[in-house]
Amino acid sequence: MLTGLTLAMIGIGLLAGVLGAILGLGGGVVVVPALEFVLPLFGQEISIAQAVAISQIGVLAVGLSGAASYLQQGLVRARTGYLLSPYTIVGGALGSFLGLVLPAQAVATVFAALLLYSAYTLLRGLRRVDAERPPSRLVPPAMTFAGIMSGLLGIGGGTVQVPVLNLLAGVPIRQAIATSTFIMGLTAVGNALVYHAGGLLDLRLAAGVALGVLIGARAGASLQSRIPAARLKLLFSLLLIFTAGQLLWKYWA
Repeated sequence: MLTGLTLAMIGIGLLAGVLGAILGLGGGVVVVPALEFVLPLFGQEISIAQAVAISQIGVLAVGLSGAASYLQQGLVRARTGYLLSPYTIVGGALGSFLGLVLPAQAVATVFAALLLYSAYTLLRGLRRVDAERPPSRLVPPAMTFAGIMSGLLGIGGGTVQVPVLNLLAGVPIRQAIATSTFIMGLTAVGNALVYHAGGLLDLRLAAGVALGVLIGARAGASLQSRIPAARLKLLFSLLLIFTAGQLLWKYWA
């Protein structure tokens, strides 16, 4: 019999999977703050480091489910993904180690800043590149930075990866989102192993989130080409701003 807590975890995963696959964000910007605020309602406290650890499993599920759909649609630049994933994997391992040792207040502050940046880019709208062009030399260090943010904050790294692939590597936006989702899964494996070794990964909660994400990401990848993005981006941006404010209040007030 499914408990209320399990259903809540699946619900968080569903929302994260749909939004993550549609926007190429990996879902971590939903999972981490949602766990922080939902679990206390069930009498279970959780640190932000534990929430980040669980989110890594959600990111892995987004990568597996979303990438499978995008591969079927022929949108993934597999060669680009394999060439760039070593940078995100190394960066992810470094970020995960930082997540184990940095104080919760510092991680929450960085996460809130990333949420606000994500909201800004969604509201402002990315200057999208739809024509092929030679990649910039800044792509490898930028992808390494994306990996660090992925490991430290439990996000997929798409907040950084999608603009890097689109603006610096010259990959058209839909292919950039698909390729970013593909890279997410490869990066999250190493991140999850680091957090599990550090004793922060609750596999019971992670399984519920992952189940929801697997369903949601598959649906989100299929809906991405059909849903008008403007209203969704506006609502999601407002949610990010509200969540960032709540995190800053919780850890600084």
